[in-house]
Amino acid sequence: MSPAACVIGWPVEHSRSPLIHNYWLKAYGVAGTYRREAVAPDRFQDFLQSLAARGYVGANLIFPHKETALAWSEPDDRARAVGAANTLWLDGVLRATNTDVPGFLDNLDACVPGWDGNGGTAVVLGAGGAARAVVYGLLERGIPRVVVINRTPRRAQALQEWFGGRVAIAAWDERDRWLGQAKLLVNATKLGMPGQPDLVVDLARLPADAAVADLVYVPLMTPLLRAAKARDLRIADGLGMLLCQAVPQFHLWFGKKPEITAELRSLLEHDLAAPQPSSEK
Repeated sequence: MSPAACVIGWPVEHSRSPLIHNYWLKAYGVAGTYRREAVAPDRFQDFLQSLAARGYVGANLIFPHKETALAWSEPDDRARAVGAANTLWLDGVLRATNTDVPGFLDNLDACVPGWDGNGGTAVVLGAGGAARAVVYGLLERGIPRVVVINRTPRRAQALQEWFGGRVAIAAWDERDRWLGQAKLLVNATKLGMPGQPDLVVDLARLPADAAVADLVYVPLMTPLLRAAKARDLRIADGLGMLLCQAVPQFHLWFGKKPEITAELRSLLEHDLAAPQPSSEK
């Protein structure tokens, strides 16, 4: 039986990971498949325990499973340090890592060269599994202060307690005030996706040399990125991060390190430009 991998989420229909991994499988002549699996939180543990029986060698995790996966796998040092995993693979046991960290940093380096050269404050909106990877990556790069702002204060508090003194938290209604001090703004919430409210922030408060990154990639040019571009701010879109984090996943599952080509990026952009069902998260 040829190896298979999947993306697990709830919901999962919006994920473009199948386009990426199936493109690489075909491009490199690797016998394998990659599928979507919609798995509710109350079925997640049972699904993970049946991965091998379903023919899977590994999986990619999206909302809401990145944090809970640690309890049902053997996480590596990075996944433990982040407190979340986005990648699973079977190696005698079910192992877990986090490729969101290098995916976020590699994409930001490519889109905004030198973004980490001047220190300063980074503002991260959100406090879930993706935000944890972002905060970990920013601290790893030496950013002196990361301000986490989340609609649910309890989750932001938990993230601050996890990462320590270089992480500050602020109330959701204080987000515009903090933008005046930010060299980098990162949206790690679902706001801006189809079926979700828009992310409302006053980008006029950002310094002229600030950068804006949005982890949302459906739509590709989110209202946040559009507003940042209108101000001539440097931006990094969510599609770039999606591609960068997928490279080490494919290598783990299928034994080949793939390349991100202009053709693949174009294929994804074309797909994202097509009309999307309103039910997507």
